[in-house]
Amino acid sequence: MLSPIATTVADTRSAVAAARKAGRRIGFVPTMGALHAGHVALIRASRAETDFTVVSIFVNPTQFGPNEDYSRYPRTLDADRQLCAQVGTDLIFAPTAEEMYPPDVRTTVEVGSLGEVLCGASRPGHFRGVATVVLKLFNIVQPDFAYFGQKDAQQVAIIRRMTADLNLPVRIRVIPTVREADGLAMSSRNRYLDPGQRLNATCLDRALKKVDQLFANGERRVPVLEAAMAGIVAATPGARLDYARVVDANTLDTIAAVDRPALAALAVYFGATRLIDNSLLAP
Repeated sequence: MLSPIATTVADTRSAVAAARKAGRRIGFVPTMGALHAGHVALIRASRAETDFTVVSIFVNPTQFGPNEDYSRYPRTLDADRQLCAQVGTDLIFAPTAEEMYPPDVRTTVEVGSLGEVLCGASRPGHFRGVATVVLKLFNIVQPDFAYFGQKDAQQVAIIRRMTADLNLPVRIRVIPTVREADGLAMSSRNRYLDPGQRLNATCLDRALKKVDQLFANGERRVPVLEAAMAGIVAATPGARLDYARVVDANTLDTIAAVDRPALAALAVYFGATRLIDNSLLAP
């Protein structure tokens, strides 16, 4: 039996209100669909901690730039509904763009410096779109807990900051990155890769493992760690580096040495496909 699906804000609020009236805690997993094992881990985490899990499936147009992949982003609602049913999702919210963004909409969420570095430097306005849609979804679903993947570390930092700054009554849970057997982080965009690109895409995981190894052996100099990541990408056929950075894990600020919790992060292009990954470094 497929999970119930709501396509309007009103129907979603009504279903959540009924669950809350029955004393059920609400868990929320925001997605853009094309669900995979990483999303399953988020849904299962919500199921373990809450009583009513809502999954949103919405390819958000405001977080895509004019030359990005909004039109070709995979939309697999039927398969997504099957997967949601298998892991026990209580409600799917699958609105249209018109439902989320009426013609007269004006308000957006600015995220400041957190959204201007790393992926934000390459994708201007991306995190404005992310923060705006997540705030809208939080207001629609009104969850007690919301679940995100560590792979999207910059998004997590921004949503945590937004939640604290705007006094939102939702607790953010971050679930470890789920990987393929060869180390590639699960991503809906992996399906864009041809076989050769898919084989070479493991360079992201190899670069992060190299940083982890250097760090474990006592290396703390950020330029050395960044150069190690960049070198592995440079040696990989078909790979084009966007960035390889080690930054403060909370503020994403530039640091000279890992003397505090840090994030090693990189973004790499294979053709038109852009992949991201990261690793946490704790001194």
